[in-house]
Amino acid sequence: MQDFNTALAISFGVIFVAELGDKSQLMALTFATRFKALPVIIGITVATAVVHLASVALGVGLGAALPTGWIALVAGLAFLGFGIWTLRGDSLTEEEQRKAERTRRSAIIAVSIAFFLAELGDKTMLATITLATQHGWFGTWLGSTVGMVAADALAIWVGRILGRRLPEKTIRYGASALFGICGIWLLVDAVHQLT
Repeated sequence: MQDFNTALAISFGVIFVAELGDKSQLMALTFATRFKALPVIIGITVATAVVHLASVALGVGLGAALPTGWIALVAGLAFLGFGIWTLRGDSLTEEEQRKAERTRRSAIIAVSIAFFLAELGDKTMLATITLATQHGWFGTWLGSTVGMVAADALAIWVGRILGRRLPEKTIRYGASALFGICGIWLLVDAVHQLT
């Protein structure tokens, strides 16, 4: 039990600190400007749990990383697309508004896919792989997942406070810029990895 607690505490602390100021926090903040906080947090949790489970499996079983350059390239292009989409703005028909109020599934799916792609090869994934080579898999997985979700939830909370004080147009431009920055960041990282 002590090994579990040690793995949990160390992985939570390392991943929480590694996530501070990371592109994932910018993504969380950006998605929180488009969707309600709960679906964003659920999407982050799903993606993080899957990516960190894969990280732990790599760390424990293989000790090797995925080919992250091409994944970062695709994710970067996707984020540039998200930026353009956000800048363009959306308007819902009355029927679409009713559907959006009935289900949160599309927001959860969009956030999950975006975070899954962005986290593959990210420093938190690599840190989780490293931690898993030294500590128990379950404690490492749980601690790293909770640490990342906590850091991203903090970004969402701060973003929500700012969102109440800023006009919608400013938020839309800011969110678009954040998506663009994330996309460029991923593309630069991909070029660096592929060369």
